[in-house]
Amino acid sequence: MLTMEVNVNRIVRAVDVGRGNVKFIATVSGVDFKCEMFPAEAHPTEVLPEQDGWSARRKTVGIPIGKLIYEVGPDVALAADVFNAAVLQHDRYCESDEYLALLLGAIHYMDVPVIDLLIVGLPVATFKLRKVVTALERRLTGQHALGGTRSVTVAKAKAVPQPVGALMSYGLLQNRLAEVRKERSLIVDPGRRTFDWLVTQGMQQIEKRSHSVNRGMFDVLQSIADGIGRSTSSQFRDFDAIDIALRTRKRPVVFQSEYDIEQHLPLARKIPEQAVAEMMRYVGDAGDIKNILLVGGGAFFFKPALKAAFPRHAIHEIKDPLFANVRGFQYAGIDLARSLCSQHAEVMALPTLEAP
Repeated sequence: MLTMEVNVNRIVRAVDVGRGNVKFIATVSGVDFKCEMFPAEAHPTEVLPEQDGWSARRKTVGIPIGKLIYEVGPDVALAADVFNAAVLQHDRYCESDEYLALLLGAIHYMDVPVIDLLIVGLPVATFKLRKVVTALERRLTGQHALGGTRSVTVAKAKAVPQPVGALMSYGLLQNRLAEVRKERSLIVDPGRRTFDWLVTQGMQQIEKRSHSVNRGMFDVLQSIADGIGRSTSSQFRDFDAIDIALRTRKRPVVFQSEYDIEQHLPLARKIPEQAVAEMMRYVGDAGDIKNILLVGGGAFFFKPALKAAFPRHAIHEIKDPLFANVRGFQYAGIDLARSLCSQHAEVMALPTLEAP
């Protein structure tokens, strides 16, 4: 098992800014670390509003970027406007100020003054945009204000494809990392907005067979919400209620009554089928693939379509799939930092993430 901190002078942290949630390593203690998350929403303002003394203070932080302050954190929904632009829904979203605010918000909750190596995840399609990746790593390096008098210095930042973290987690959790480093794997990651897949030989990405499409859980929830809207002659948009209903198999409450969403599921299930069909254009029948791993917040809903596409394979689901990627980023960062320390070299690049 890897130790979490390489030494007292080298701090490694991982953040995964997804389209639905920001996942991050909050604390590290010996061989254990704690994962936390908050919604991927950043609300801009000129000045943070003062909160009423009679109510509990909401759990958010104001991150200054440029001439604006971005409010982020677990209670960010309380800061929402009627209109919220979907700024994180394109392949170059990591260039936006909102992305930086979310990432720095995660670092704020880590409560560390320095990060020697910061690992961040990107969708596979974004990771292929090499100039964007290089610019992001450069932007994240250096000193950043975290609101108030607090700041953090990031000595080195490294971006990696989001699904590669799951492969690292799988190898370690199954105690077969050495074998995984020699095998061909397919990592499938249905997220909030994107459906990502990564084909690797060992830990090396096979770029021509890896990609992502914008068909995630948001599309599933929107399909069901549209169905409810048609049925009730309304503009139903409580996506969280639908999400909970799908995961718990309990009916959501619509207009004060329980609503049966079963009638809308056949159309909603077409979304994972479409995503998997697009993936098969790159992957084929996966006859040469040893491991198929399924991670991400939408894993439970996308698994039937994946199993139908690859009936001869076992589909491995990683425990706590929502945090599988960020846990893997942390492991990979520690592994890299240890290697560089032993070689007395500067942090260069992750050799395990280069395309062959």
